[in-house]
Amino acid sequence: RKSMGISRDHWHKRRATGGKRAPIRMKRKFELARPAAMTKLGAQRIHTVRVRGGNKKYRALRLDGGNFAWGSESVARKTRIIDIVYNACNNELVRTKTLVKNAIVVIDATPFRQYYESHYALPLGHKKGQKLTEAEEATINKKRSKKTLKKYADRQKEG
Repeated sequence: RKSMGISRDHWHKRRATGGKRAPIRMKRKFELARPAAMTKLGAQRIHTVRVRGGNKKYRALRLDGGNFAWGSESVARKTRIIDIVYNACNNELVRTKTLVKNAIVVIDATPFRQYYESHYALPLGHKKGQKLTEAEEATINKKRSKKTLKKYADRQKEG
């Protein structure tokens, strides 16, 4: 006999030989599972779930940001998610803007651009030959010591 509900038991699976397993008991509380959150893109909405041992889990129903890494630069920043553009497993998840692992998203690049400009002292995201604004010009060409100038020159060679 089985009672209704999502379960994490292994009694419903067949043996490695292909034979059927006879369930030895009904479903238990410790085998319970819960439905997927199906997190959508939108203003943050997080529900708490009471779990085993009286602990809490946080179920994200809607999210609008996250922590993203720029692998080649070894830097991670918190930034805004703008859109979901591709999902290898299901186009429906793209249409409904559902956030899951392996979903390809568009993010706001501002924190990464700010990091790059401060780390390398070079402008990023400008067309070649385009004039910088006075504020950008001031931050990039500000007065620095010889040691600092050498440090930035070395970084610019590497990057």
